[in-house]
Amino acid sequence: MAAVPSWSSLALVPQEKRLFQASRGVLAGFLYKRNKTTVFKKAWDRGSSVTDSRNRKLGVICCTSMQDATSQLGESPEFTVLRIHYNRKDRRYENWGLHAWGDVSVHTFWEKPLYATGSDGFGLYWDVQVKPKGLLNFIIHKGEIKDCSGLISIGHADFWVISECSTIFTEKPDLDSMPKGNLSFSRAYWVSQKLLAWNMEIEHAQFSMFASKNANLNLSAGGVKGEDLVIQLEEEQGRLPIKVIEKFPHIAHYKALKLPDGLDKKYLVKSQLAIACIDADGIPVDATGIQLPGVLDDLFSYDGPLGPIFTQNSVMLHLWAPTAQSVCVLVYLSPSGGSLLESVQMKEDNGVWSVCGPKSWEGKYYLYEVTVFHASTQHVETCLVNDPYSRGLSANGERSLFVDLDNGSLKPEGWDSLAGEKPQFEAFTDITIYELHIRDFSVGDKSVDPNLRGTYLAFTLPDSAGVCHLKKLAESGLTHLHLLPSFHFAAVDDNKENWKFIDDERLASLAPDSEEQQAQIVTIQDEDSYNWGYNPVLWGVPKGSYSTNPNGSSRILEFREMVRALNSIGLRVIMDVVYNHLHASGPNDKDSILDKVVPGYYLRRNTDGLVENSTCVNNTASEHYMVNRLIIDDLLLWATEYKVDGFRFDLMGHLMKNTMISARNALDRLSREKNGVDGAKVYMYGEGWDFGEVAHNGRGINASQLNLTGTGIGSFNDHIRDSVLGGSPFGPPLQQGFVTGLSLQVGLSGNLREFVFTNHEGLEVKGSEVQTHDGVPVGYAGSPKETINYVSAHDNETLFDIIMLKAAKEVPLEERCRINHLATSIVALSQGIPFFHAGDDMLRSKSLDRDSYNSGDWFNRLDFTYESNNWGVGLPPKEKNGNNWPLMKRLLGNPSLRAGKHHILSAHENFQNLLRIRRSSPLFRLGTANAIQARVCFHNTGPSWIPGAIVMSIKDGDKGMPGLAQLDPLYRSVVVIFNARPSEFVAPISALKSLPLTLHSIQEASSDARVKTSFYDASTGTFKIPPRTTSVFVEAR
Repeated sequence: MAAVPSWSSLALVPQEKRLFQASRGVLAGFLYKRNKTTVFKKAWDRGSSVTDSRNRKLGVICCTSMQDATSQLGESPEFTVLRIHYNRKDRRYENWGLHAWGDVSVHTFWEKPLYATGSDGFGLYWDVQVKPKGLLNFIIHKGEIKDCSGLISIGHADFWVISECSTIFTEKPDLDSMPKGNLSFSRAYWVSQKLLAWNMEIEHAQFSMFASKNANLNLSAGGVKGEDLVIQLEEEQGRLPIKVIEKFPHIAHYKALKLPDGLDKKYLVKSQLAIACIDADGIPVDATGIQLPGVLDDLFSYDGPLGPIFTQNSVMLHLWAPTAQSVCVLVYLSPSGGSLLESVQMKEDNGVWSVCGPKSWEGKYYLYEVTVFHASTQHVETCLVNDPYSRGLSANGERSLFVDLDNGSLKPEGWDSLAGEKPQFEAFTDITIYELHIRDFSVGDKSVDPNLRGTYLAFTLPDSAGVCHLKKLAESGLTHLHLLPSFHFAAVDDNKENWKFIDDERLASLAPDSEEQQAQIVTIQDEDSYNWGYNPVLWGVPKGSYSTNPNGSSRILEFREMVRALNSIGLRVIMDVVYNHLHASGPNDKDSILDKVVPGYYLRRNTDGLVENSTCVNNTASEHYMVNRLIIDDLLLWATEYKVDGFRFDLMGHLMKNTMISARNALDRLSREKNGVDGAKVYMYGEGWDFGEVAHNGRGINASQLNLTGTGIGSFNDHIRDSVLGGSPFGPPLQQGFVTGLSLQVGLSGNLREFVFTNHEGLEVKGSEVQTHDGVPVGYAGSPKETINYVSAHDNETLFDIIMLKAAKEVPLEERCRINHLATSIVALSQGIPFFHAGDDMLRSKSLDRDSYNSGDWFNRLDFTYESNNWGVGLPPKEKNGNNWPLMKRLLGNPSLRAGKHHILSAHENFQNLLRIRRSSPLFRLGTANAIQARVCFHNTGPSWIPGAIVMSIKDGDKGMPGLAQLDPLYRSVVVIFNARPSEFVAPISALKSLPLTLHSIQEASSDARVKTSFYDASTGTFKIPPRTTSVFVEAR
């Protein structure tokens, strides 16, 4: 080891002493002065040099531990060294690190934890510099996996912690005397009536299952105690059965354990259960709790009635709760408070609890009182809970409402015959979607009665500015209005009198790049009237905050009136459904419902028995039979009782493919004659992202983009989005797009996996052979109806905002607006189904907010007077946008980037024209992959292609002639040229030479002077397209 330099020999006088621990385990960093001049302030590792400000070598650090550092460099008297010891039963310590904060000198970040100082017979240990008599907070973790954590009051030099044990020891514990296992985890699975599965591989071991109805099980060094019953298990030879592996692929390698015959399994599932293993000498090895969904599905799958059923003289209630020990229904007269009218004990039959009540219950409120063992608390809990099949609620879901949805008083005029009056379309590829938040639509519309702003009924006002806007879009070709979540969700109080507001006039007076607007909004953001609504509590009841009265049945009637009104102006209604997660879980949260009724069943759990949270929180498990059933029942409810015309599935990839196919089949079986609905016209699509525990079919075949091919179910085409805009929503904001041709051509042709076209090398390739940067096929769809083309949605920045961020600073506003037009044209004129975010047609801005789910009305406003696009209303909330504030401040504070009314009206006109053009020819709406392959062709391809421009032609046949069938009575062919270049695109296209092409009459009649200069010379096949313009040429018949 090299000699440690003497600090005095370096002539350094310490000004401030601070130790840091480096990632490789050694560290120090001191701020020193030399001749009154600061020399350095740095951290270094063993062997690194200490240099002065002229980079002259002063010495080499040779410390190997924190103690070594403090002794070699001179320990700062305000700190001492504390050692944390860590033991894992599995002895697997790779990548476990320590996150520490509080009275420490060690500066750590979650992404870069402190790695162990060393190891000994107990396990790993960390040496941490701390202040004497201070407090140390710590978490031992590996990535996002957390183990031991706690708060240490510093008074000892050593502390010991053991994996999965909450105790922090001040003396070294005897590991042999510690309990083996942990009943707080559920690492075993009861997978079928006769089998359990556990990841335990020990020779000559004995396995037992323990049960306690009153949850008295406990674990000591001697094993599991407190049981009512012990059951000996028998090892099965070989793997788990194929049927079990298909349902639980993530435990395919687990050991199979067989239960003896003659057990009362229906009794057992109501108890606290544990499994334990002892070795050949009878010494305990491990013990854990048991997950029950497999056996619950095997024993209690149920297809009978659930929820309230109304007859002429009675009200029947049914609740599926096979693990419950007791269930009562509590009936109330009032929506909250007041006295209990009656409590009735329900009777159980094979896991279903039921009761027959009087007809007089209709219009009253109720809750269930469920007594059930809850693994999350290890206790038998008694919970008050809503009916999972509630059809009505009081404000904030405090109680369920007995309401008969077939009651005539809840039906708008003509409701039962509405199916025959809905706007018609021939095929799903005729659909065009506009995504809108219910509150955004009317909260700022001064033509709407103040009492109706932000409500369902705002859509029923035929002369309001917002409804007039939607009428114009519908007349131009818009077919479907997608509404963000409108079921009962958390985070917005249903009682309007409890809402908090900000002073809009005060905010409007502030600078466009001020921090003050967001600061004020953040102070009330959890108590105001705004949230996107992706916080599901109960799926089957409309949200009360959007109704005029959150108590009683108003929300039901008003939702139906909204649907009828939108249908009457030519728009079908799509509902945003969020079945992938729930807002709350456990026995105590007021918004927890399903997890109170059958704890641990509705939520997907990991191999420790803890709830998976990859969606954000409380992932649901559609692979479980009754979860799958609940989802399908809910879809049928909205389709039949509310006559919803389509469903958008949030994080659809977290649902199983089987759930989606079953839902599709169930909807297809609905008929106007029997159900009042043509279910085959109800469209389904969603987010097919493949991540989390379900990725790569980790929990069964999931509903991801690649897995849904051939199902007719749509998924969002993020590849066309990223091709147009550049990068991804998770990348740096300045990443550029197009608009580079190859992946965009795949998108324009419906994102079909089998579509063949010519790449930049002049070779023929399929859409599935073009790959993203991470090797994912760009083309995934089997037919165009499976592709949702979009460039913006409620998530991430608006289209206008992302263009403002990405465009070069010298690009003027007029050209940025043209880029906006160009992006919407790509979506509108692609094969597949176009999807637009509300306001794409009005240059909508959220003042650069990338995630406005809780940013209040201020950042989410829509202005249907077209006076403002909401740009420059302050810096967006810091939490999600703060890293980009310097860039944003420069843009928002630039007055030359503020759009005027003429810019907004131009965008609105352009958008309507695109809808009209799409509607003008069925060639833009081809229904099959074969039709697209036969009719769509790309030019300007191969090695000689001109970057930044795409030339697409679509040809038709002639009636009575061989070859292609005739689809379009007006046009024999259409040619679309997307020129994203800042300069004119000029190119001869030999394949299009001599065609009698003219600019589309809609563009000829538009007020866009630039597009009118588009030129085509038939004699040479040469096109001249102005900069940043999409031109459509047609060959008339």
